[in-house]
Amino acid sequence: MANNFEYYSPTRVLFGKGCEREAGKLAKEYGATNVLIVYGGKSAIRSGLIQTVGESLDEAGIRHQELGGVVPNPHLDKVYEGIRIGKREHVDFLLAVGGGSSIDTAKAIAYGLAEPEKDVWELFAQERTAEKCLPVGSVLTIAAAGSETSKGCVITNEMTGEKRAYDDNLARPVFAVMNPEYTKTLPDYQTQAGCVDIMMHTMERYFTNGGNMEITDALAEGLLRTVMKNAQILHNDPANYEARAEVMWAGSIAHNDLTGCGNDGGDFMSHKLEHEMGGMFDVTHGAGLSAIWPSWARTVYKDALPRFVRYARNVMGITAEASEEEIAFMGIAAMENFYHSIGMPVNFRELGIEPTDEQMEEMAKGCLRASGGRTGSARRLTLEDMVGIYRAANGK
Repeated sequence: MANNFEYYSPTRVLFGKGCEREAGKLAKEYGATNVLIVYGGKSAIRSGLIQTVGESLDEAGIRHQELGGVVPNPHLDKVYEGIRIGKREHVDFLLAVGGGSSIDTAKAIAYGLAEPEKDVWELFAQERTAEKCLPVGSVLTIAAAGSETSKGCVITNEMTGEKRAYDDNLARPVFAVMNPEYTKTLPDYQTQAGCVDIMMHTMERYFTNGGNMEITDALAEGLLRTVMKNAQILHNDPANYEARAEVMWAGSIAHNDLTGCGNDGGDFMSHKLEHEMGGMFDVTHGAGLSAIWPSWARTVYKDALPRFVRYARNVMGITAEASEEEIAFMGIAAMENFYHSIGMPVNFRELGIEPTDEQMEEMAKGCLRASGGRTGSARRLTLEDMVGIYRAANGK
């Protein structure tokens, strides 16, 4: 049975070649007078994108500052640095140039500047909720996190090793500028990790025991098949614009809540389990997800067997006549084969980590704390379940 739902996706999207030159015009339309551009590494400079965005802001008569150096699994200290700059320069708009890390950093800075008397980490520690947030826009260069249209934001406190999420509609970007050409220079590993993240945002909403809608399932299944097809194309032909475009748009749809309409909010335990891995070992997020998902799936599949059977049939193309449990297992194995086909890991050894028993228990306890009592929909996980998933992914 479908649940009641509210669908809110206010982000204005400009998609296609050359649209990055509209960033200044868009920012002005949304009231920007002094912008902080937030970006990651030197690639945004080498490509000329930072210069193009800066020129577009100049043409719109908008002052702007820059904050570079955002890293994957973005750090709290960079957020604090941005807040200091924003206060000093009287910034009133955040413009992220890059992928999810830059966008999430911009969102966190926007929260911090809107409520400067409070510590922004309190949001991620679930100690309070935000009351205000400065407007955020984005110029996307990496198809993965979907942060360009989502309410989500994930920051790592590098002092404590905690990687935590905060979700609030206040931070949904007012616009997203998306030119697939800027994703062509990404290393294949990063491209494929992004494809995994896109798929997992959809799969987290798919494997539930809390009601579903046929139209939502059809959208989710179509998105998953499309990303799988184009991920394999890009694995062999990284300059393929059409495949880049399909994956970039899928990234936004996967995480703007469309593929969860009518369910109970989704499972999201694979993400929560991976956040602990990212906080402790600083692994690439998408690769961490592919490494943990098979162990999670084999732990919970009996509790959501109809969903796993449907996934095996409609997404992975399993046509064999067999028992439902056997079909579910075939679907999980086919998913592992797909991950391998695009160079992604399916366990900790392939990911390049080997946590100790003590570290796995620490991660499980951190995941339980971060979950705040909500530990899944496909199955409500206990602390012992979480430890067992980590151990299975570690080959124990």
